[in-house]
Amino acid sequence: MSGTIVDKFIVVGDRVLIRPKSNDERTKSGIYLPPGVKEKEKIQSGYVLKIGPGYPVGPPPESDEPWKEDVSTPQYIPLQARVGDLAVFMQNSAYEIEYEGEQYLVVPHAAILLLVREDDDLEYYLK
Repeated sequence: MSGTIVDKFIVVGDRVLIRPKSNDERTKSGIYLPPGVKEKEKIQSGYVLKIGPGYPVGPPPESDEPWKEDVSTPQYIPLQARVGDLAVFMQNSAYEIEYEGEQYLVVPHAAILLLVREDDDLEYYLK
């Protein structure tokens, strides 16, 4: 996904940008499902495209030690999700956005139930 629309997005805080996994409109036995059946599911999955910096942490207490450097940049606790992970998350916490004809979901990191990480070629998942 290098040099694409996703590069324009800046994900803030503890949020994750996800491309929803394409749902098959059929059951395992081959029956086609009407629109809306998949929308009622409470759990959804998709591939992580971008992550925010993490949970913000307050500034450290002032120190009486003059040799310590002052920390003036924001500090964050990093998120567990990585680009390319398959995320299983609570659908009711996701915010659906559409940008230039593509559908994306913005999901708080706390709504992610499970991450599936493949160590092989991650570009396969981002196609």
